[in-house]
Amino acid sequence: MTGGIRPETSGRRPTSFISRTPSVAQSLRARGGHEVPFSVEFNPPRDAAGEARLWRTVREFERMHPAFVSMTYGAGGSTKDRTVRITGELATETTLLPVAHLTAVGHSIAELRSLVGSYADSGIRNLLVLRGDPPGDPLGEWHKHPSGVEYAEELVRIVRDLGDFHVGVASFPQGHHRSPDLDHDTRHLAAKLRAGAEYSITQMFFDVEHYLRLRDRVVAMDPIEGAKPIIPELMPITSLRTVQRAEELCGRTLPPAVMARLQRAAGTGTEEDRAAVRAEGIQIATEIAQRLIDEGAPCLHFITLNFAKATSEVLTNLGYGAHATATAVA
Repeated sequence: MTGGIRPETSGRRPTSFISRTPSVAQSLRARGGHEVPFSVEFNPPRDAAGEARLWRTVREFERMHPAFVSMTYGAGGSTKDRTVRITGELATETTLLPVAHLTAVGHSIAELRSLVGSYADSGIRNLLVLRGDPPGDPLGEWHKHPSGVEYAEELVRIVRDLGDFHVGVASFPQGHHRSPDLDHDTRHLAAKLRAGAEYSITQMFFDVEHYLRLRDRVVAMDPIEGAKPIIPELMPITSLRTVQRAEELCGRTLPPAVMARLQRAAGTGTEEDRAAVRAEGIQIATEIAQRLIDEGAPCLHFITLNFAKATSEVLTNLGYGAHATATAVA
């Protein structure tokens, strides 16, 4: 038995297995007050220098008191050992509530069970369960592992059957690019929530209407599951290069109006005016975040690319109090 994972043949759950780690949903409820909680996403570093930079950023955010932090998982497990270790260190060496990403792509069910056990050994009880994108080409054809799972819903059930874990899933304001239509996509989200997911984090977006309509669709399809938090994901644009990164991550092009603002800021010279693009990107993120707050979003989840400064500036623009001034560049 590994890290509190209960054996498949066990009956009633022993009291000792009950997790004392708060869930994301509990953390959001505990925040209350006038400020909508925020959270941040980190990426596993590829080398020692990247790891040192990540930890500087972690300490910056620790002073800002996010509701939780998430750590992504390299495509096909390309950074598995480092990812598991660092995520565990977030749990044991900081005051932060870490959420580990768990992706089905490239893994057998046995490997997935083992990975969940590794996270449990590291003190991780919050998992964001994803089917995952094909390594090398996020928009390429998805192939199920011969001994793996086809859909995230199956992985949610596996994790919930293994022990007392808190599970979140992904949601897609514009629909997943592999879904034939929005109704089909919404059915899949509702199924993941029914399987035991407690909340979802959206794919990033730059038009708040897409988020609001997603929320409406889930409530209309299943009012019970629609009451669970749908956490919007944002990424401040800091250069035209990050525009390309944003489009790769969400599989969608930026709205024309947003792209036009960034291009105007870039200017017509041979080199973009990066300071102006960055300032416009921060302003766009601030406007999106404020609209989400006004519309009752339960939390603001920021993609950081392992830098603190841009997110900190957006939070400052929104009037969040008691946040340290981040010194990391970006």
